[in-house]
Amino acid sequence: MGGHDGVREDGRGGSSGKGASEGGMAMHGSDLKRRFFASLVLTVPILLLSSPMGLTLPITLTFPGSDWVVAVLATVLFAYGGWPFLRGAADEVRNRKPAMMTLVALGITTAYVYSMYAFAMGSVAHDGGMHMDFFWELATLIVIMLLGHWIEMRAVMGAGDALKEMAELLPAQAHVKQADGSFADVPLDEVQVGQTVMVEAGEKVPADGEVTDGSSSVNEALVTGEARAVEAHEGDTVFGGSQNGDGTLYVRVTGTGQSGYLAQVMQLVSQAQQEKSRAEVLSDKVARWLFYAAVSVGLVAFVAWLAVTGSVSDALTRMVTVFVIACPHALGLAIPLVAARSTSLGARNGLLVRRRRALEVAPRVNVVMMDKTGTLTEGDFRVAEVRAVGKRSAPAGDASDAPNVPGAPADDRALALIAGLEQSSSHPLAASIVAAAQQRGVQPAAVRDVQAVAGVGVKGVLENGSHALIANARYLDEQRIPYDRSAFDQLAGRGLTVSYLVIDGEVRGVVAQGDQIKPTAREAVRQLKARGIAPVMLTGDNEAAARAVAHTLGIDEFRAGLLPQDKVQLVQQRRDAGDVVMMVGDGINDAPALARADVGVAIGAGTDVAIDSADVVLVKSDPEDIVRLLDLGTNTTRKIKQNLWWGAGYNIVAIPLAAGVLAPVGILLSPAVGAVLMSLSTVIVAVNAMTLKNK
Repeated sequence: MGGHDGVREDGRGGSSGKGASEGGMAMHGSDLKRRFFASLVLTVPILLLSSPMGLTLPITLTFPGSDWVVAVLATVLFAYGGWPFLRGAADEVRNRKPAMMTLVALGITTAYVYSMYAFAMGSVAHDGGMHMDFFWELATLIVIMLLGHWIEMRAVMGAGDALKEMAELLPAQAHVKQADGSFADVPLDEVQVGQTVMVEAGEKVPADGEVTDGSSSVNEALVTGEARAVEAHEGDTVFGGSQNGDGTLYVRVTGTGQSGYLAQVMQLVSQAQQEKSRAEVLSDKVARWLFYAAVSVGLVAFVAWLAVTGSVSDALTRMVTVFVIACPHALGLAIPLVAARSTSLGARNGLLVRRRRALEVAPRVNVVMMDKTGTLTEGDFRVAEVRAVGKRSAPAGDASDAPNVPGAPADDRALALIAGLEQSSSHPLAASIVAAAQQRGVQPAAVRDVQAVAGVGVKGVLENGSHALIANARYLDEQRIPYDRSAFDQLAGRGLTVSYLVIDGEVRGVVAQGDQIKPTAREAVRQLKARGIAPVMLTGDNEAAARAVAHTLGIDEFRAGLLPQDKVQLVQQRRDAGDVVMMVGDGINDAPALARADVGVAIGAGTDVAIDSADVVLVKSDPEDIVRLLDLGTNTTRKIKQNLWWGAGYNIVAIPLAAGVLAPVGILLSPAVGAVLMSLSTVIVAVNAMTLKNK
């Protein structure tokens, strides 16, 4: 059919994500919370009973045996609070890829071992020498890192929380059919796949399912963001959380709990949170080199200070200081916090980010290619005109023999045939034809073996064995099938989508449908052009209808009469020319193009779209969300750069100072000052990430 390709294209399968954060550190938020608060309880007495090396605190509590208390508490803290980092470091070393967790483990292990050495020499061996410990630094290192990762986890879960609010739209109970045919109210969590539920007028659909009986209009706005109510008849799919209209539906449950639509969308967001972006990979590489640098600088510092001062204690202090200060608090959180905040913020604003790299690429986009139907237009078609075509009477077995239309006018018989072919399709064009047939009281003709034809429409076999096809003008031209071109030009010139009924190679009917441009589409195009981004409209519709829409929206470049593979080729051509391309479409016929683009964006959260093809799903189906996505990408990238400078900059400056590079001029970074600066940089990074806005 003109304007729709009539077939689902399978895009690339969704990746499941790694399921773990950096360094193999895979912890649940509740575990992080428990470890943080337990470590905090252990840290308080450690901070009160000890002091930072080189710094005298105004309040330090001591009593006989207090050093033993500190040593015991520090040991428990190191084992319990430090375990996630030690485990992560072991994974990184095992994989020969030291990164964040290795740096953290180096810092806390060094602080603990050296501190226990100092404790043993002072309190056990009674050496009498000056042996200062790092218990204060150890405690702060572990608590701050646990706090940072807990904050990150909470930010990560924020997107899921926003989607869980959608899940709360589900009713508490469902009317479930019993063995005797009656219906009983059952708690929603007890509803099973395969059961039949009754959804009365005005109720919410309790679970995903297939309509087995009844008909109604269903508003999926709260679930998919699509404002237009869709017709639900026998065989149609409905989503849990949708609002039923004025009819009663009987639905066979196909998805509940984790198998339901809402759960799939939540899983989509989870995958986005788990996927490492290129920036995170870069951060891990920086951490790896910082690890090598810290080890190298620490060993060199030990040798140099031993050679200059002859004091093993001073040399050890410098080396340990380097190792402790190298702990990458800020660097380790610089990107994850921003990424988590951005995906959470996006989810709360109807932007479901499936692949984080989309936000990194978005600021570089200079071409936005957009499908017409359902993207720039409402996809809410209305049949403007339907005509029968042909000299001879309708063939036996077609709509003239269908129930409810004996002796029907030729135009109604043509509509019955077209509706019979289209009634199994979910495309907006098909839905409008079925709706028009219902309004006119026309019974759709019986058609078997209905199949979608990519880039053309649908085909099937009539009761008399005749082969029927719904096709667009391009197909007729390619197959050299005669039709009234002047009539086509007149209808298309009005901005209508024109499709033809072809029976056994002869045009037997024509249907013209009109669509409405989305209210925000014109402003979205204007904003794209203001940013220097070229908007391009791609459609399978006829050129006249496409031209009318493009002119109204102010789009200078458009391509009409496209097959799915044509859209892919056009996307690839622009990429080959050096453009960074964002493709926006409905995710079905546009799936191949979505997968090929630098950033694939699906309008509307259809299940197949969300899982298979898009990098980002615009839940509200609002064209202006394209601009909001670009804004989010720009702001995210800026925050990442800022945090990287804070995180890496601290380590780059602090490590040489801790080693004593400037000691000859009287500048020597003490562990205490290093710990303060380290904590400050972490706080700055966390606060900076949380200030990320969508605009």
